[in-house]
Amino acid sequence: MVRNNPFTFTVGTTFALALFVVASASAQGVKVGPTSKDLQSVRDKAIGFLRSSQNPDGSFSPKFAGPGITSLAIAGLIRNGVAPDDPAVVKALKWLESQAKADGGIHNQKLANYTTSVAVMALRDANINGKYDAALKRAAEFLKKIQHDADDLDHGGFGYDKGGRPDMSNSAFTVEALLAAGLSKDDPAVKNALKFISRCQNLPGETNTNPWATKTADDDKGGFVYDPHLGDKNKYQTAAGGLRSLGAMTYSGLKSFLYAGVDKKDKRVEAAVAWARAHYTLEENPGMGKAGLYYYYHTFSKALDAFGEDLFEDAKGKKHDWRMELFQTLQKQQLANGSWRNMGERTFGEDNADLATSFALLSLSYCQKR
Repeated sequence: MVRNNPFTFTVGTTFALALFVVASASAQGVKVGPTSKDLQSVRDKAIGFLRSSQNPDGSFSPKFAGPGITSLAIAGLIRNGVAPDDPAVVKALKWLESQAKADGGIHNQKLANYTTSVAVMALRDANINGKYDAALKRAAEFLKKIQHDADDLDHGGFGYDKGGRPDMSNSAFTVEALLAAGLSKDDPAVKNALKFISRCQNLPGETNTNPWATKTADDDKGGFVYDPHLGDKNKYQTAAGGLRSLGAMTYSGLKSFLYAGVDKKDKRVEAAVAWARAHYTLEENPGMGKAGLYYYYHTFSKALDAFGEDLFEDAKGKKHDWRMELFQTLQKQQLANGSWRNMGERTFGEDNADLATSFALLSLSYCQKR
């Protein structure tokens, strides 16, 4: 704290102090991200698009991923200011409720874990006066029952269903869903999921004893892989026998650790952040080009919001107002009808405007510091 009388300073010293105050204010996040007016303009166009693309029964693109896209759309709308009692949201929620199964899962027999997990996030955001408490509890129990429990590499992980091979993406979605449904950070399901997620990190040692982790290239250290199983089906193997780190998976891993209360000084968190600093970009999903770009923005924004560094410093020492940069990127990519679409060679479904727009809206909800 400066205690001197500023009026006794020289002009040069006063100017230097002014710069210091401005820099300090920025570093503390006082002025970061877009203005409310600019943000609302982009939001309104996106919300208008989703209203126009909603099916008469309240769903969004159900043939593509069952209740998955509807859940993402609901969460995107609510997180961007559309009230849970808005007619479009009410209709979507009613349709989503119709997809619930007796065992608590929310799916159409496919992608059961993924669609239940994102449905939990939608119901959590719409849970006024405990309306969905019971549904959230049932969904959490369903998710816990499909967690892999064999004493092997898969232990603690989640795939698309009980029999499916677990992966980093499904496991990260499920950790977020379990916590959103009210489970304690100390619940065994959460703890075991974090152990699997740790085995997906390019960080050899006590948390990842996979042989491939010792063959990690310097550029991949600290990042996360999608599938920790070596084999012909894993397209991300490196020539040295390691596995390539991927952008969306790394931010998913970082988000999972932070949401679950892992300390920022934990070596896994520090390694993930170091990888993110070295690969900071909004031009692509690192390691995958344009594939899954809006999914990447979604995990990028959630992880950096949870990390809490308003000006995220990359490995070269440049500080990024990541909220503003993400907003400007999405603003530039938004189509005239208010939607987003990924038209790359491998889109992972993001050529579907409902999906890409829902991910983009969710990302926008983190562009303004709360």
